[in-house]
Amino acid sequence: MKDLRILFMGTPFFAVGILQKLVESGAHIVGVITAPDKPAGRGRKLHESAVKQYALSQDLTVLQPTNLKNEEFLSELATLKANLQIVVAFRMLPKMVWSMPEFGTFNLHASLLPLYRGAAPINWAVINGEEETGATTFFIDEKIDTGAIIASEKIKLAPNETAGSLHDKLMELGAELVLKTVGLIEKGKAQPQAQPKAEVFKEAPKLTSENTRIDWSLPMEKIDAFIRGLCPYPSAWTQLQNHGEEVKVKIFECSMGRASHDECYGQLIATKKELKVAVQEGYLYIKEMQLPGKRKMELAALLNGYKFDLDAKFV
Repeated sequence: MKDLRILFMGTPFFAVGILQKLVESGAHIVGVITAPDKPAGRGRKLHESAVKQYALSQDLTVLQPTNLKNEEFLSELATLKANLQIVVAFRMLPKMVWSMPEFGTFNLHASLLPLYRGAAPINWAVINGEEETGATTFFIDEKIDTGAIIASEKIKLAPNETAGSLHDKLMELGAELVLKTVGLIEKGKAQPQAQPKAEVFKEAPKLTSENTRIDWSLPMEKIDAFIRGLCPYPSAWTQLQNHGEEVKVKIFECSMGRASHDECYGQLIATKKELKVAVQEGYLYIKEMQLPGKRKMELAALLNGYKFDLDAKFV
């Protein structure tokens, strides 16, 4: 059995679930690396990452480097004497960092690699209407998400899965997978396998304002999956033309209704109780949305204080 001294790297809440599982299992965590504190909110107060908050609650050593090649940081890293590094939702590491520990550095990725390499695998799996996805652990190499696979686990997507619900399921699945991977390395039984090669794999690029805008000309099921795949974060958005002005609104939830109509795609039909938008093969019924400068609202609350013109539409 190997005596593992683990250094954990991660920043968002997704990584907290994995770190917590390691701590509760009794793993020897010699330190945690996370992003520097960032100004947030109206007061621009410094905000600690979710991983930092949890690590401090467990009295773990925390490092927050701005430059992973900085000599002072590398010196601090060496003093921790970690012989295994685990990375979950962090940033790309230079070779001088990931090659440092004796037993390597492995990453947990929220997809079945080589599918959905990239920054947003959870979102894109839902957006693309996948029936299954999963989590993978792999040893880090020079490229992004291409290293040899240690272990993986599959999970089915529910019919109305959102990025948020899948996030929570994969955080739990990923935590168990990380423990399994640590156990294999500890016992010297890890047998990493090279990822399959192919010319084209589905990827998971970073989400931007450009690729999160709703295209109302797409088939109804694709728009529904797109909205679910971006809920609750960063959220799908569209431009609302109403009252002679155009504003950006966010859509969080809808339901589908098949019907024949001759409306233009994006045309809104509002009553006292419902708001529907014309799309291919029917209507999408808006359940939850957010107007500029307002909080996210369920439709009943929205219609109580906001009126739609007869020619209002999403564009």
